[in-house]
Amino acid sequence: MNTHPRQEKNWQQWELYRAVTAKNLIILLLAFVLLSISAHNTEIDKAFVETSKAVLSAVGIGDSDVLDGAMRFGSKAFPIQISERTEISRLENFDRNDLPLFAHVEAGESREYDALTNTWEVEETKFLVEPIGYLSKVLVKMWETIEMGFWGTFLCIIISVPLGILASRNYAPHPMVYSFARGWLSFNRAMPELIIALFMVLVYGFGPIAGVLALAMHTSGVLGKFFADEIENAPPGPQLALGSSGAGRLKVLRYAVFPHVFPAFIAYVQYIFERNIRTATVLGIVGAGGIGMELKGRWDLFDYDHVATILLVIFLTVVILELFSQKLRKKAL
Repeated sequence: MNTHPRQEKNWQQWELYRAVTAKNLIILLLAFVLLSISAHNTEIDKAFVETSKAVLSAVGIGDSDVLDGAMRFGSKAFPIQISERTEISRLENFDRNDLPLFAHVEAGESREYDALTNTWEVEETKFLVEPIGYLSKVLVKMWETIEMGFWGTFLCIIISVPLGILASRNYAPHPMVYSFARGWLSFNRAMPELIIALFMVLVYGFGPIAGVLALAMHTSGVLGKFFADEIENAPPGPQLALGSSGAGRLKVLRYAVFPHVFPAFIAYVQYIFERNIRTATVLGIVGAGGIGMELKGRWDLFDYDHVATILLVIFLTVVILELFSQKLRKKAL
């Protein structure tokens, strides 16, 4: 069978795709070099080496500073600390007949270091012992952290919902408004909570209000962007049908867009709330309230048993809130 000259020419020019080429090899080599430099700069290679030493040391081969440090922390962190022991002489308006729940007074020794004589002075004194005193203190601080996360999320919703609508291309009244809303959300999203909290502490002073405003400002940028993207990606069919019947833009937004984006919005709010609680535990480091102040203080004092108590309470709180929010989301949907 004779083949047309043009077909024969196209057949001769057709070639199989070759994955291994000089260009691809150069790109892979360049990527490997850049990744190696980046891994060295971020000490990924050191982490790999030290972790390998720790694994070998765990089975009895060699020594590892990483494993030794983990063992030292574990030996001081457990058992966790739930009681509190305070000298009565340091308590104001102490009333022996009005003790806290489950508390009792016991005798003990108080040791103080005298720098002039380079000796320890031991004195007999009385202590107020509260079996669950420290756990109660941590729970109170954790509740304050939850309140910070709640109010931060509440203010975040108030800020992000109108900005999210204005930042959606199909519902912004003007391109300038769209750009302004998108820029505002980007600015809030780009500012880390810790930096905002430092500024808020300077303005409002130490306390949880600085943490609440820092959480609200940053997460409004995140939630507003999610909300705007969901509005833009909503199915156009119901919007066109409702709009063709004479409904205004607000009614179309209310009855054709919000029902579609509401489940995703609830999921985003749930995520923001949990994230705010976790972040609020850190903001206390700069004096913005919450359990972070207690965590930082105990860590600086090397009270790892107290640190373990705080971390356990934070973990259990996040788990309980996750279960609660899942049930609430199912009912809302």
